[in-house]
Amino acid sequence: MVVVLDTVTAPATAKDRRPRHPEKANRPDTPLLRKPDWIRVRAPGSPIYRETQDIVKKNGLVTVCEEAGCPNIGECWSKKHATFMIMGDTCTRACAFCNVRTGMPEALDRAEPQKVAEAVAKLGLEHVVITSVDRDDLDDGGAQHFAEVILAIRAAAPGTTIEILTPDFLRKPGALEIVVAAKPDVFNHNLETVPSKYLKVRPGARYFHSLRLLQRVKELDGEMFTKSGIMVGLGEERNEVLQLMDDLRVADVDFLTIGQYLQPSRKHHPVIRFVEPTEFKSFETIGYAKGFLMVSSSPLTRSSHHAGEDFARLRAARQAQPRG
Repeated sequence: MVVVLDTVTAPATAKDRRPRHPEKANRPDTPLLRKPDWIRVRAPGSPIYRETQDIVKKNGLVTVCEEAGCPNIGECWSKKHATFMIMGDTCTRACAFCNVRTGMPEALDRAEPQKVAEAVAKLGLEHVVITSVDRDDLDDGGAQHFAEVILAIRAAAPGTTIEILTPDFLRKPGALEIVVAAKPDVFNHNLETVPSKYLKVRPGARYFHSLRLLQRVKELDGEMFTKSGIMVGLGEERNEVLQLMDDLRVADVDFLTIGQYLQPSRKHHPVIRFVEPTEFKSFETIGYAKGFLMVSSSPLTRSSHHAGEDFARLRAARQAQPRG
């Protein structure tokens, strides 16, 4: 059984007293399928987990590990691996799969880049993943804030490699160029699902815009690693997943992650099926055959799970390619 922690503390502010997902409040409950035996994680609680938790709290930071109810939080935090979520804990989108709070975000914390950089240094991270909520309310979608976080980490922890997982910057001209110019080591933007499911699963996004975003990163900086991920179990067909792989390869994406969708609540999109480990393994085999440098495909795969180890393998895979 997957252990998902409720990390929402007792209400202290007006924001905390509002529903976490007001747009879903009146939706009918959807069924919760019983989880299969192959989806298992340990409950967190090691001393290093507590140390990581303490550093996050003392720096006033938000992590996607907590906000999205990630099942891998116990494993990752026990290794001092945390994925920082910048620009607040409230998203302007209302994706049907996501557990992050939705609503009108607060103003940006201008001290946040330094706070994140200090936490990265204290944790001694070799590799860090920075993601964010969608900030459609900002003129640049938060691009400059991403850049400032990257630059602050470079100053405080110059040996740390940086992976970013960004929003799509839809209708934010020039935003992508700002982020790429800050030179993260890995640029990740998740497609999340196949195009036929966007209207229900990711209604605020556009599949081909996200593809073009990833392709544009390579046009701006051909040496930058690109990465994208999807969930399966949302009702997609196998051939749709294979076509999505082809689309990503046309965009020259280096790294693909595929994981099982887990339903956060009865108000979220239902799990249509649990994909068996053998099928995940077949996706991995096919992905490598299609030319990805790295493929991570398993029920508990998430974008930032084992990101540091995967980055080392990704870099080694590129170096092993024949030069021509």
